[in-house]
Amino acid sequence: MKILVTGGTGYIGSHTTVQLIEAGHEVVIIDNLANSKESVLDKLKEITGTRPKFYKLDLLDADGLERVFSENAFDTVMHFAGLKAVGESVEQPIRYYHTNITGTLNLLAAMQKHNVKNIIFSSSATVYGEPGTDNLSENLPTGQGITNPYGRTKYMIEEILKDVCVADKDFSATILRYFNPVGAHKSGKLGEDPNGRPNNLMPIIMKVASGEYPELSVYGNDYPTPNGTCIRDYIHVVDLAKGHLAALSKMHPGVEIYNLGTGKGTSVLEMITAFENASGEKLPYAIAERRAGDLPCLYCNPKKAETELGWKAELSISDVMEDTLRFLRANF
Repeated sequence: MKILVTGGTGYIGSHTTVQLIEAGHEVVIIDNLANSKESVLDKLKEITGTRPKFYKLDLLDADGLERVFSENAFDTVMHFAGLKAVGESVEQPIRYYHTNITGTLNLLAAMQKHNVKNIIFSSSATVYGEPGTDNLSENLPTGQGITNPYGRTKYMIEEILKDVCVADKDFSATILRYFNPVGAHKSGKLGEDPNGRPNNLMPIIMKVASGEYPELSVYGNDYPTPNGTCIRDYIHVVDLAKGHLAALSKMHPGVEIYNLGTGKGTSVLEMITAFENASGEKLPYAIAERRAGDLPCLYCNPKKAETELGWKAELSISDVMEDTLRFLRANF
């Protein structure tokens, strides 16, 4: 297949691109490089032997999207592009709504014009809001009690995709709800290295470990969890990327929704300890105020993906830390 990957030089997009190329697919990448680097394309070539065709483009540029679709005949779109920091979205809601939703609408309009009827969408566990349970399955209601604009953009895009499938019975939308991707490619060439100050846990841990930051801020230690810190379902990014390949092989008209996670929760302090065990060094941290929008505990029920896609997470938190250290030592 010829696959358009939006946000393909980003963390999850780049790891998924590796899986796609290694499976024999042709990949074209769109990315505005707001939170990634063009040098990722060189890393992709080093890993796979192939440098994907690349357009530096923002999805808000409808004319640029038209050019991309006019120059390529795509079978499928994998849509990763978008802003993703929970705390930042609380501070900048207009930017998040405009970038994530308008960008997706532009993408869908281009797909419709050029008769591309398959999309796999990078969604999030935040769409569940405050579900009243820590163990989240796809049949839970969504949209109620979402605590931040980022999560609401993901929910709104999911609803848009459902409406598109109602209007066009040949349209296929697979929605993949992520939990917390971590880790790096085993080569050490690809990992999470955002531009500017990172918002996710692991790149901050890497910057503290490398000496760039003096310490890690742990946002809250008074949550109703065993050690007071937030619990999340941390999934190795390579497992997550393989989940996209599994979803690609099972696409059919209509909407399908899958959680991609491990089904296990790990606290922030447990992640710090796991990194210390892997590195053999202490990681300095300090307790800070809670972040707006953070929930105490979230992990998924991944059984649907295992049953219908034949996919399940295989890599452990120890694997995450070993691969993260390999990326850290090669790049920082």
